[in-house]
Amino acid sequence: MNYFEHLREKLYSAAISDALDSLGYRKQSPAVGFTAYSGISTLVGRCRTTLWADIYDVDPEPYKLELEAVDSCKSGDVLICAANGSTRSGIWGELLSTASLNGGCSGVVVHGAIRDIRKMTQMGFPVFACATSPYDSLNRQKVISVDVQVQIGEVMINPGDLVFADEDGIVFVPKDIEEKVIQRALKKVGDENITRDAIKRGMKAAAAYEKYGVL
Repeated sequence: MNYFEHLREKLYSAAISDALDSLGYRKQSPAVGFTAYSGISTLVGRCRTTLWADIYDVDPEPYKLELEAVDSCKSGDVLICAANGSTRSGIWGELLSTASLNGGCSGVVVHGAIRDIRKMTQMGFPVFACATSPYDSLNRQKVISVDVQVQIGEVMINPGDLVFADEDGIVFVPKDIEEKVIQRALKKVGDENITRDAIKRGMKAAAAYEKYGVL
């Protein structure tokens, strides 16, 4: 079991968010509505960032940077498509997913729209996005920068940061505090398990919180 598989098995976004809170990082989950469109509800990996912009003219080098980003994906990478929530086109679809899988990419987070959902579901490729659109990105949107700091909602995301997405939301963990966050999140999960067992045995919630300090 590799590092990301271990995290996916042991943790969930709420526990990671609580750990971030305890370290003073209280704004690491974008207040943005994401959906797991391809039916896979959990995604964990290392951020590979792409910055997108809407365009309104003919692109002289269509798809150039997005293809470079996709083709250079490594095992455990999660492509972050920071498109400012634009629904001008479906910037991610089946062919990009297929190419990403070839390099071991774990999935994609799109702050914008996607397409080819049925085919990506059949592929089993994890895709979190905000909306759908049948439009191609050609001459509508393009990648303008790769491997740079990007922003989704109020969260600043750097290449190499940890991303954890599940049914509760998406949480980004800055790489320089990742080890502390994971340790605290694992402890929180362990403490929650003890508290849950005590409540199941009949202990009142208030008494369990007073004894174990977890809620």
